[in-house]
Amino acid sequence: MFHLLQADVTRAVANVNSAESYLPVGLQLLFAIGMIGLLMVVTHLLGPKRQTSDKLATFTSGIESHGEARQPVAIKYFLVAILFVLFDVEVIFFYPYAVNFKGLGWSGFWAVLMFVGFFLCGFIYIIKKGALDWED
Repeated sequence: MFHLLQADVTRAVANVNSAESYLPVGLQLLFAIGMIGLLMVVTHLLGPKRQTSDKLATFTSGIESHGEARQPVAIKYFLVAILFVLFDVEVIFFYPYAVNFKGLGWSGFWAVLMFVGFFLCGFIYIIKKGALDWED
């Protein structure tokens, strides 16, 4: 009896690893690609083709555009954005410690304390360099 059950399991595993098991995925992929192509062709054929000056104009939310769009932007904006991302990602590293702080014990506590020390040293360095001063 056990031998018959094992033979059925072996056949089932062989069927799972065969190319026939990928047939539904392939059909779904072909259907999706065909539907995308069909919808693109139909919208191109049935869609309006009027190109007026209003349609070709840049969308500005009802505000009259004036001047050149290529104006210099203060580097402070990008610096603050990069610093935000940097410190935000560093805070994410506290999550594993918070989840498993009992299992890490005192060695984990000292490691996190050292991490916070490095974190604060970087923050103090940024403040001393004036990276967050907006008066310039």
